[in-house]
Amino acid sequence: MSEPEIHEAILQLLARRRPGASICPSEIARGTGSDDWRSLMPAIRSAAAELARQGRLVVLQNGEVLPADADAWHGPIRLGLPSRPAE
Repeated sequence: MSEPEIHEAILQLLARRRPGASICPSEIARGTGSDDWRSLMPAIRSAAAELARQGRLVVLQNGEVLPADADAWHGPIRLGLPSRPAE
């Protein structure tokens, strides 16, 4: 699975969720149907970091937004769409 494919899979899954919902990165990996989905997790976390740097998603842990730098992430994370400021 290429990085652009992972980006697309993340954003499509988030678009199908209710506003404010988040997903677990493993949902993307498991969605590939691969028996070896765990091996995809580093690439998915890397793609999530790139999308976070672009401002296209947020990375959450315990409900708090983490920095876009994947090196700062430890333990379970969730991915969500950024909230839009009220106009």
